[in-house]
Amino acid sequence: MISPPSSGPSGPGGPGSHGGPGGPAGPAQGGYGYPQPGATTAPPGPGYPQQPATWTATIGPDREYFMSMMQRSGPEAAGLNLPAYSPEQQRTLSGNQITIGRRRHSTGDTPDIDLSVPPEDPGVSHQHAVLVQQQDGSWAVVDQNSTNGTTVNNSEEPIQPFVPVPLQDGDRVHVGAWTTITIRRG
Repeated sequence: MISPPSSGPSGPGGPGSHGGPGGPAGPAQGGYGYPQPGATTAPPGPGYPQQPATWTATIGPDREYFMSMMQRSGPEAAGLNLPAYSPEQQRTLSGNQITIGRRRHSTGDTPDIDLSVPPEDPGVSHQHAVLVQQQDGSWAVVDQNSTNGTTVNNSEEPIQPFVPVPLQDGDRVHVGAWTTITIRRG
């Protein structure tokens, strides 16, 4: 990718400008900021130059997911109730990975998305899943061989452990007994 050099605050051809045909601005820069014939320039197109997208995660209880889990669960789930109040958390996804799980009090290990805060989701493993940033800036979810599995978009089948599953804008990652993490781009 070739980025044209900046012409400075005074504009092309003004004081302090080094532009001009064949001048110090380089061969791709013609007079008044126009490319010379045959010069390589960036193709026009939507979003060019491309800025990295901001991705966010909204974390909270999900009644529909909880009801479907209760129908599939055994007798150990009989005492579970969807929390009456649990505020949604919003988080900007940054870095290469975001861990999802519950704080381990014995070691003090705390995941990035900690689902041990009241009301604690008892179906979430300490190291449940990881959101991993892909080379194109999007995200994937990887189950860490959790006890109760991880599903995407209300699927009844859990994703395979340790296999990244690419996520799209609006996808919903389900963990534990009632927690849904909605991934949004922009």
